[in-house]
Amino acid sequence: MVMTFMLLPWRPELVFTGTSVMGINPKTNKFCSHVDYWDSIKNNDFFSIEGLMDVLKQLQIYKTPELETPKYQILKRTATYEVRKYKPFMVVETDGDKLTGSSGFNAVAGYIFGKNAAEEKIPMTTPVFTQAVDAETSKVSIQIVLPSEKDLSSLPAPNEEAITLRQVDGGIAAVTKFSGEPIENIVREKEKALRSAVIRNGLKPKPGCLLARYNDPGRTWSFIMRNEVLIWLEEFTLE
Repeated sequence: MVMTFMLLPWRPELVFTGTSVMGINPKTNKFCSHVDYWDSIKNNDFFSIEGLMDVLKQLQIYKTPELETPKYQILKRTATYEVRKYKPFMVVETDGDKLTGSSGFNAVAGYIFGKNAAEEKIPMTTPVFTQAVDAETSKVSIQIVLPSEKDLSSLPAPNEEAITLRQVDGGIAAVTKFSGEPIENIVREKEKALRSAVIRNGLKPKPGCLLARYNDPGRTWSFIMRNEVLIWLEEFTLE
C-alpha cells in the first residue's frame, strides 16, 4: 500500500508491505477480524509504538525534483531497505573516479545539453548514478538517466569516444535511502549495512553497487537531500 500524507507541505509517501489476515465467521460467512502484519516492524499489535515510529520515520522530508526518474515498483519494505522492481531504462555514461565523485559529470551532462552529433538538447532527469562494479571500486562509471521515450535508435551519437549509451536491463534491487552530504565513507557504510541486511534476510546480492543522487548539491540543503544506495539482487520471490 502506498499513500500520500497530504497534511504536510512536502507530501511524503507512506509505504507499507506485508500480509493481511482476514477472519470469517463460519455461521454468517462474513468477515469478523482483520489483522495486518507489516514487513517493517515486529510488533504488529493494534496500537504499536514500533508501528507509530515506523510511520513517523517515513514523514522525513526528502527533496525529490519534479523530473522523470526510472520507473519501479516497491515489492517489499523492511525497517531498513526497500526491494524494488525496476523497468529497463537508458543511460549516458562515462568513467568516474569514485562513488561520490563528480569526475565525468560534465561530459555526460554536456551530451544532454547538446554536445552530441545532432546538437540535440535532451530533457534532464534524476537521479545521477555512480556505479561500482565490485567492492574494491576498481571500476566506477557516472551515469545520467535518459528520458523513457528514448532508445538507442532515437538518441544522437556522442561526440566523445569516452561517452557511451547503454540500456540498463532493470531487475530487482535492494535500496536504502538517506539524507545529508553523500561522502565516501558514509556511502561505503550504507552499502555494507545494506549488503549485510539482505544476506541476513536470505537474499543474494550481486557484486558492486550504485549511488543515486537526486539533488544539485549547490542548491539543496544537505538535511533534505535524497540519496540512495542500490544493490542488484540475483532473485527475489514474494513469500
